[in-house]
Amino acid sequence: MRTKFVNLLLFVACLYLAGCAELHRGGVGAGDERRSFQQITDDAKITSRINTEYFKDEMIHTIRIDVDTHRGVVTLHGYADHQEEATRAINIALDTPGVTKVISNLVIKNQALSPRGVVYRKAPPKSGDSEPVAPQETDR
Repeated sequence: MRTKFVNLLLFVACLYLAGCAELHRGGVGAGDERRSFQQITDDAKITSRINTEYFKDEMIHTIRIDVDTHRGVVTLHGYADHQEEATRAINIALDTPGVTKVISNLVIKNQALSPRGVVYRKAPPKSGDSEPVAPQETDR
């Protein structure tokens, strides 16, 4: 019962934060790029699924990681205690249905020069590989 309530609460919060309130005031979008209600809803579902998985995971501190989704591209902001936590957060986001890529703006505590803006994409599985690998590339 508690899990269903938490999932519902996260979903409603994500819908609100994704800008559904703006939709009633005349539209949503950055500049001229507008998303349909379906796209906004899909992005909110992705955000909710990721936040739910973070909530279930004992390694990830959900209060310090913010998840934003726009057209299937997930951006992670916030702090992680160590690299393993950040990697786990990125992998959970990549494994979420509907995610096309993940942009990590996570900062590792006590590391002044932790990489920011790193883009992770799902790699297509090769015929001999059993698991896909997520290669790194930067937008710089």
